Amino acid sequence: MYILLALVAAIALGIALHYALPHRATRGVVLTPGVAALTAAAVYAALTWAGWGEGNLWLWLVTLAAAIVVATAVTVLLGLTRARRDREFERRFRLA
Repeated sequence: MYILLALVAAIALGIALHYALPHRATRGVVLTPGVAALTAAAVYAALTWAGWGEGNLWLWLVTLAAAIVVATAVTVLLGLTRARRDREFERRFRLA
C-alpha cells in the first residue's frame, strides 16, 4: 500500500520536472511524470523484494532519487533528439 505514496510523490516530482526542463513544447505532458512513476514503481518493488522495509528512509530516498534521475535523463535525451531531428527536417526541406 505504501507504494502508492511513492508513486504519487514520483508523479508530483515528474510534473515539476516537466515544467523545469527545456523543450517542453516538443513532448507530451505525461511523458516525464509517466517515466518517473514507472521508475519509482520498479525501484520500490525491487528494493522491497530485497528486504528493505517501508519504514526504511533509504527506500524512499533511493526510489525518489532514481525516479528523478531517470525521468530527467529520458526527458532531456528525447528533447535533444527531437530538436535535432526537427532541425534536420527543416534543413532538408528548406522550411526554415
